[in-house]
Amino acid sequence: MTAKKLLLVATVDYHFKAFHLPFMRQLYEQGWEIHIAAKGDLTLPFVSKQHRLPIERHPLKKANLYAYKQLKSLMEIHQYDIVHCHTPTGGLLGRLATFSLKKKPLLFYTAHGFHFCKGAPLLNWLIYYPIEKTLARKTDCLITINQEDYALATKALKAKEIAFIHGVGVNVAQYQPIDKEIKEKLREKHLIEKEAFLFFYAAEFNRNKNQRLLLQAFKKIAKQHPSSQLLLAGEGPLLSDCQRLATELGIDRQVVFLGFTNEVKEWLQMSDVAVASSLREGLPVNILEAMACGLPIVATMNRGHHELIRDRHNGYLIAATDVHHFAEKMESLIHSEQERERFAKANRQLISKYSTEVVMEELMILYAKYTQEKKDESNHQHYRAYI
Repeated sequence: MTAKKLLLVATVDYHFKAFHLPFMRQLYEQGWEIHIAAKGDLTLPFVSKQHRLPIERHPLKKANLYAYKQLKSLMEIHQYDIVHCHTPTGGLLGRLATFSLKKKPLLFYTAHGFHFCKGAPLLNWLIYYPIEKTLARKTDCLITINQEDYALATKALKAKEIAFIHGVGVNVAQYQPIDKEIKEKLREKHLIEKEAFLFFYAAEFNRNKNQRLLLQAFKKIAKQHPSSQLLLAGEGPLLSDCQRLATELGIDRQVVFLGFTNEVKEWLQMSDVAVASSLREGLPVNILEAMACGLPIVATMNRGHHELIRDRHNGYLIAATDVHHFAEKMESLIHSEQERERFAKANRQLISKYSTEVVMEELMILYAKYTQEKKDESNHQHYRAYI
């Protein structure tokens, strides 16, 4: 039996490492031939061929024209059974490349958060909505990962099928709470005081992630709580700006800029509260991992956070411009161990439906459905040719 062939497309190859390795492994072990097409030079497991393309995040960059031509050539040569696209630019180029193929693969697109959504700038609607509306008509299965996007897609887009899955999955067995003794050892390893109260956020430093809000909110409570610290993991174009702001606010001794780290799990496990300040999210992995580790959460209101956090049940949701109330809720969790424990318990109960196992099963059902339909259609065509 010939192995089924899958092409995964994204803007950068790190996307696959961060979000899709468990799924890739399961398909690989089932005998699929997996190709990836993206910018970057990572060496990834479970991949038969890596195609390194000059994809740029901004869709109008000239390099994307070359990437489009390469994608189309790859599809003509390899005759994939499924092309599954991720990320806005990867989704745009990957789907466009299938349009003029004589033998079309099944076309999947996972929307990790539409750029047009409730509350998004008008410019986003003017640019991204017409593009998605056109591309959706050619998409066999448009996958959404939050209920707001699912409702929007079913109302405003015309894909052949619109499906909902619970995100990209989180390894609940790996991300889990730890006892006090282990937490103290981790803090000792990372040179953190045993009695420090830690707020943690992992995200790229960019406009959307909005770390300035966290710094301004933390300023309001830092002096009254000198043992508290704000831990910010990540890199990005606004990192130096945020470092300067921390100095200007006089909180630089209590704010720790961790840079890029492979130890997010440990930082979560040794922290007391997770915070999140982004303006727009699809279904944020940083919140899922914090929930799995049993942390209470203070986060801004957006569709991804709203999907995961019920205000006052497993955390707090605050308007993205409301520095005062964000600080107020951060401080309330410093004072109330009972509230922290109540939120933590709720998060551990809620996280199970977002586990890697659940999400992989949801995806495998979709893949099996479409490959079987394609097989049935092929058999029917052969039968008609025979008679």
